[in-house]
Amino acid sequence: MNSKFFDTTLSDGRSALRGVFDAMLQTPGTRVRLTSLSACAGCAAKVPASELALALRGLPAPTDPNVLVGISTSDDAGVYRLTDELAIVQTVDFFTPIVDDPYDFGRIAAANAISDIYAMGGTPVSALNIVAFPVASLGIEVLAAILAGGAAVASEARVSILGGHTIKSDEPKYGMAVTGTIHPQRIVTNGEARPGDLLLLTKPVGTGILTTAHKRDLIDDRGLAAAIASMARLNDRASAAMLARGAHSATDVTGYGVVGHAGEMARASGVALAIDAHAVPLFDGVLELIARDVIPGGTLANLGDHKPFVHYADGVETARRVVLSDAQTSGGLLIAIPRYGAERMLADLRDLGTVAIVGEVLDGPSGTIFVR
Repeated sequence: MNSKFFDTTLSDGRSALRGVFDAMLQTPGTRVRLTSLSACAGCAAKVPASELALALRGLPAPTDPNVLVGISTSDDAGVYRLTDELAIVQTVDFFTPIVDDPYDFGRIAAANAISDIYAMGGTPVSALNIVAFPVASLGIEVLAAILAGGAAVASEARVSILGGHTIKSDEPKYGMAVTGTIHPQRIVTNGEARPGDLLLLTKPVGTGILTTAHKRDLIDDRGLAAAIASMARLNDRASAAMLARGAHSATDVTGYGVVGHAGEMARASGVALAIDAHAVPLFDGVLELIARDVIPGGTLANLGDHKPFVHYADGVETARRVVLSDAQTSGGLLIAIPRYGAERMLADLRDLGTVAIVGEVLDGPSGTIFVR
């Protein structure tokens, strides 16, 4: 094992390890495309929401009064009260490679797992790595690069990695179980959206389309670079801004797409949501790729799952309907917030260049999404 993999700092996210791994990739015959080893990439590997609901419906609901957020509302994380002043927020997320670069895969998986804590308004503090990996075929160096990428993002989030668990598997998988803290009276759930709130989205949409296009060699590394940067970016600033500006409700957008996670918010809150299709920020080239039938399997599954509760206006073209169900990995936060708070959040996050008002909360049929 090359000792340089451990003789490195992780503060800038592009450490000496990055250079060592890049040099290894330049050796003829050593490069393996991680995405070629996975049938479903990233959060597109999620079990469809309708099937998951069937599996969960027979489980007993928690009866402990200290369980403040459980599984009943399909929220992003669970919350357990320890004292009147302190609760813990817990989540777990792992998936198959969404990109070929091991270091970037680690970064994206870590940012995605930590995002659930931010979506609840919590502060992430610790994590455990979860790894399934074919050491014999890929080599320990590739695993070291994945773990280093995850450690870099954890360090950026001030999250301490306390350990983890590994198993051997032909299909690589990586993620984290993350624990955060929160005040029991300051939890941001997906179930408090109120009629009149505006909906903000903090990252562009289309990572599922772009990563599928890259896997099919329809776009090059430069065409995927913006999506990688977005997926590896923490949602910490968006979370801080929504807390400061009085957000009522939030969720992060991952494998069930904008429409799927909006539907969970609408059902949990007992409201309807209206989404302005043309207001949703998209990565460059996404609509053109959809027109070429570049659509991930997870996105197609979402489209079927979303039909019962989504109503599209006649003017919403097919490509935009698809992208609103696109299975995202490490997407942005979808936030329900009063109008005055929305305007201030836009100002707070203007330098990111990706935050947009995409709709509003309606006093309508519970769980219904209107796309206009």
